[in-house]
Amino acid sequence: MTPPKYASCIQACSACVIACEVCASACLQEEDVAMMANCIKLDRDCADICRLAETLMARESALVDEFCRLCAIVCQACAEECAKHRHEHCQQCAQVCQRCVEECEAISMAT
Repeated sequence: MTPPKYASCIQACSACVIACEVCASACLQEEDVAMMANCIKLDRDCADICRLAETLMARESALVDEFCRLCAIVCQACAEECAKHRHEHCQQCAQVCQRCVEECEAISMAT
């Protein structure tokens, strides 16, 4: 059962994991993969940190505030990188990452 105070942030993190994994996989299929290298790296970092943020929120860890602050930073970097690329998967990922930034910042600023 999801702790109610974290429900929307956990949902945003979950959506971000999926969007980042889809984006990274799609980037690997692009014609110029080398040009997409930073996007792929940030997608992977973002997906990993969002997974851990979900876990920490689910267990109501004492580290949630600090970790959500870090998660917001990584998601913002990913959103900015994805937004640079014209590919639909990058644009969608940027939007989902930005929503996660907003949710994570709300958690980290709540205390």
